[in-house]
Amino acid sequence: MGGHDGVREDGRGGSSGKGASEGGMAMHGSDLKRRFFASLVLTVPILLLSSPMGLTLPITLTFPGSDWVVAVLATVLFAYGGWPFLRGAADELKRRQPAMMTLVALGITTAYAYSIYAFVQRSVLHADGMHMDFFWELATLIVIMLLGHWVEMRAVMGAGDALKEMAELLPAQAHVEQPGGSFADVPLDEVQVGQTVMVEAGEKVPADGEVVRGESQVNEALVTGEARDVAKGAGDSVFGGSQNGDGTLYVRVTGTGESGYLAQVMKLVSQAQQEKSRAEVLSDKVARWLFYAAVGVGIAAFAAWLAVTGSVGDALTRMVTVFVIACPHALGLAIPLVAARSTSIGARNGLLVRRRRALEVAPRVNVVMMDKTGTLTEGDFRVAEVRAVGEGRSDDEVLAILAGLEQSSSHPLAASIVAAARERGVRPEPVRDERAVAGVGVEGVLEDGRQALVANARHLDEQGIPYDRDLFQSLAGRGLTVSFLVIDGAAAGVVAQGDEVKPTAREAVQQLKERGIAPVMLTGDNEEAARAVARDLGIDEFHAGLVPQDKVRLVQERRAAGDTVMMVGDGINDAPALAKADVGAAIGAGTDVAIDSADVVLVKSDPEDIVRLLDLGTSTTRKIKQNLWWGAGYNIVAIPLAAGVLAPAGILLSPAVGAVLMSLSTVIVAVNAMTLKAGDEG
Repeated sequence: MGGHDGVREDGRGGSSGKGASEGGMAMHGSDLKRRFFASLVLTVPILLLSSPMGLTLPITLTFPGSDWVVAVLATVLFAYGGWPFLRGAADELKRRQPAMMTLVALGITTAYAYSIYAFVQRSVLHADGMHMDFFWELATLIVIMLLGHWVEMRAVMGAGDALKEMAELLPAQAHVEQPGGSFADVPLDEVQVGQTVMVEAGEKVPADGEVVRGESQVNEALVTGEARDVAKGAGDSVFGGSQNGDGTLYVRVTGTGESGYLAQVMKLVSQAQQEKSRAEVLSDKVARWLFYAAVGVGIAAFAAWLAVTGSVGDALTRMVTVFVIACPHALGLAIPLVAARSTSIGARNGLLVRRRRALEVAPRVNVVMMDKTGTLTEGDFRVAEVRAVGEGRSDDEVLAILAGLEQSSSHPLAASIVAAARERGVRPEPVRDERAVAGVGVEGVLEDGRQALVANARHLDEQGIPYDRDLFQSLAGRGLTVSFLVIDGAAAGVVAQGDEVKPTAREAVQQLKERGIAPVMLTGDNEEAARAVARDLGIDEFHAGLVPQDKVRLVQERRAAGDTVMMVGDGINDAPALAKADVGAAIGAGTDVAIDSADVVLVKSDPEDIVRLLDLGTSTTRKIKQNLWWGAGYNIVAIPLAAGVLAPAGILLSPAVGAVLMSLSTVIVAVNAMTLKAGDEG
């Protein structure tokens, strides 16, 4: 069925190799798991054969040469298990943004280097004096940090490759016209601007261009988000990646490669994802300040103790103790355990959190921009009204003729008419010789020989066929697509179809307003249809007729004004805005491209899950902050004491006590993380 006026719409980790987590861990999930278990195997004998910071444990095994075993195992552990942190620290320092990886690298490097020094002094040179090692701390820190990252990675779904999904929207080859007028299949990357390509029925348009001959209907959902067929003929523009209908088009190529529409959208997504990947999470900010504090206090302690005691050994011990105590055992688990708990709660409630940062940002959201089709509406057309016009026919008889004309078409509008007839128990009228009329609709011959046509209002105007204009305006004003049944040149019926608003959309909009959050609707649909839906939902601000660049621009404008923006969408045209927004939420029934561009997936495609996501973000952020205070609070107290600021008063934190406090802090954050419950969501 072609050419109806109005709208045709029907709504749609592991690592990509660039970084497995937001904390800078550059590795794949499988590699992380492998390193954790290998490090755990190495850690067990180290724990049995050594003691934490000189603390005497009830069970410590020793035998001749056990020191050598610990040193060798620790060396392997430092090189293999510690490598991701060392590499991550190098990346952070290269960006001049020391964070969690740098803090961990400082701790394990100091612990390993000083422990090897102590081992050589004690077991190789047999030097006099106390030479305490930190092999126990080295092993536990590496294993705990690997565990924390693995727990978080298992909980948070890995980022998919949205750009790869978009690239696959284009065909691998194009039918390119040759000098003699024939057509040959040519690899897409060899197609050049100015060439003419043939797009056969059902094929995807290989590149941006202008139709030079032929007529067809083209689905441009990737541009507008509205799955409507747009009539195309000579002089009309088409976009690479859009879906051709039943006709054959001959297109002169105007854009390929980086100049093509789809390439521009991919560029927008890529730029937005890179910007978001550079955004800091709260734990990294805390780790940065702990790093600066540890380095500053450690160096100051070394200088002070050297000046006061004159002993390089005592001064070095104090500095190393500060560096090791600053190691974020608690911080290593504080955030991953909360992330694992919150993502588990979210998954049980239909929220798949792909990037933890989204939960930290969610409580600050004050603008929620929502796509219309598939997000606020069902995304599929249904018959809203069928009316007989004039005398002699019932509404069901009109529906029977419409279904007879449309039953051979696969168009969404045609399918909804056939479905409506089936639901109402109406048998389609037999029709022969049916055919699509480009830019108008579909026509056929009824059993009694009368000519029947499904047409849009524009065709009736052009042909001078009278119809009820008030009825048309009333239906169109509700955002419905209106078509007419014309029999032997006279209007005999009218059918109005629309994309129904989701049952929970009104309540979701109301809840956002009650929280002081501004709901904004974005759509590629026309102004009239958008206004009707916005009015129905109580949305005061909406923008219609948008392409992907427009949605990105609107998100950018809001963010530039100081707003924190959540974008909710389901289509390819939403992908750049989803990636650009502070929080991107994809509808679960949406396209793979949209899902891969988003931070969170709303599995049930329920608008009310937007509010549930905000609630989950609030409760998660509260737990994160509590754990950061527990984890960092230990350091705030322990670092100065380890440095000896109260030594003149006879108070000096021994390494053994520091080890106990470190363990206690780790236990507290673990227990606190697990107290996050589903009821905390709101």
